[in-house]
Amino acid sequence: MPGYIEDRWTKAGPVDPKTKKPTRVKTDLYEKCKRYRVCGIPGVRKRSFDRKADAETWKSKVQADLLRGEFVDHRDGNVTLEEYVTTEYWPTKTGDPGTLQTIEIRINTRILPYLGGQSLNAIKVPQLRKYLADLDGRYGPATIIESWGTLSSILQAAVDDERIPKNPCLAKTVRPPSKPERKARAWTRERVAAVREGLDDRFKVMVDLGVGAGLRQGEVLGLSVDDVGEDVIHVRRQVRIVRNRQVFSLPKGGKTRTVPLPEYLAKRIAEHMSRFPPVVVTLPWTNPAEPQNAKQAAERAPQTHRLLISGERRQGALRRSAFNEGPWKRALVAAGVIPPPAPRVPQPRRPDGTRPRPNTKHAAAPDDGFHALRHTFASVQLDARESVVAVSRWLGHSDPSITLKIYAHMMPEADGRGRAAMDAWFSRSS
Repeated sequence: MPGYIEDRWTKAGPVDPKTKKPTRVKTDLYEKCKRYRVCGIPGVRKRSFDRKADAETWKSKVQADLLRGEFVDHRDGNVTLEEYVTTEYWPTKTGDPGTLQTIEIRINTRILPYLGGQSLNAIKVPQLRKYLADLDGRYGPATIIESWGTLSSILQAAVDDERIPKNPCLAKTVRPPSKPERKARAWTRERVAAVREGLDDRFKVMVDLGVGAGLRQGEVLGLSVDDVGEDVIHVRRQVRIVRNRQVFSLPKGGKTRTVPLPEYLAKRIAEHMSRFPPVVVTLPWTNPAEPQNAKQAAERAPQTHRLLISGERRQGALRRSAFNEGPWKRALVAAGVIPPPAPRVPQPRRPDGTRPRPNTKHAAAPDDGFHALRHTFASVQLDARESVVAVSRWLGHSDPSITLKIYAHMMPEADGRGRAAMDAWFSRSS
C-alpha cells in the first residue's frame, strides 16, 4: 500500500567522508512544526505528528481502513454542527412540510443553541452528557427524547457523509431519559355531556364527531358535508397549520379511511347543518409556500370544500389553537374539569400612558384535550368487544398493534377471561 513518513526537520546532506554515509542537515522548519508527516497515500491528505511511532501507527491504520473501505478523515469534521446543518443537512431534507417545520423549530431551539458552535468531531460522549443535563433543566422527558432523536439523525447523516467516523449518540453510556408511561384515559358519559353543554352551540357537533366517530381534531375541522354518507363518514383530509398558515392535507399518516356513522350522530350532524349551514373554504393543499415549478403547483393547488365547522364570524376554517385556548378551556371550566382562571390583575401603565390588557390564562389540561374524545370512542368500541382490527381501521392506525399498545388496558375483563380459560383447561385434564 503506498505511503511514507517524511521528516520535516531534517533532510539528506552531503556524504560523510569517514563513514561514507549521507548526513542529515536541519531544514528551515526545524522545531517550528510537527516533525513527522505521513504522505503519499492516494486520496488521503497529509497528516503530521510529533512522534514517529504515532505517525507509523496512523499510517498503518489508514492503510487498513482504506483496504476495508472504512477510512474517514477526521479533519472533515472540523466544520461546526451549525455550519453542517445549514449548508449540507437541512437543504437536502425533504418530506411533509408540517413535519419539517416541527423538526426545524426543534433544531433551532433545542439543538443548535447548545451544540451548534462545536465542530462535528468535537461532539463526543462528555459533550452529549452535558447537553442532556442542560435540556433536563428546561424540558420534560418527551421533549428531550424528540430532540435527542433529531440530533442522532443529524450526526448519523454526518457519518454517512463521511464527516465523522461514528455517531456518538449511539454510545451505550449516554441515553436520554425514559418517557414516563401515560395511559390513554376515556371520559365518562357524564363528563362528555357536561363539556358539550359548556360549548357554544356551533361547536357542539365537534364533541359528537370526536366521541362518536373517533376523529382527530384536525379531521373534524376539515370535515366536509360531502364526506358524510348515509351510514359512514369518509375521513379524507384534515386542517393543519404550516408556517402559520392553514392548509388542507391528508389525515395523519397520509391515509384516508371510512368510519361507521351511528344513527344518533347522523341526527346531530343534520341538526347542526340546519342551524349552521356549511361554509365554503378554500385552502392550499399540504404546503402554503409559493410553488417553484409546475409539479409543485399541481401538488399544492388549492382545494375548496364545504366545511361543517367554521372559524370566527363563520369565515374560513376554525383555528385549532383559538378553539383550544378559548371555547374548549371555557367548557372544561364549566364542566368542573379544570379550575377557573385566576382573576385578571391590572397591569402597570406603559411609558406612553396606555395600560396593557390583563392576561387571563387557563390551567393546563394535557390529559383533557380534544383527543380524550377519541380515547373515549376507542374505549366504548373495545368495551363492546368490537374487533381490535376494526377499531384500528376506524382510528386510522397503521397497524392493530398500535391500537393494542395504546388501548389494551381498556379491553374488558382480560384477566378474568384468562383465569376462566385456564380453570376450564385444568378441569378437563384432571
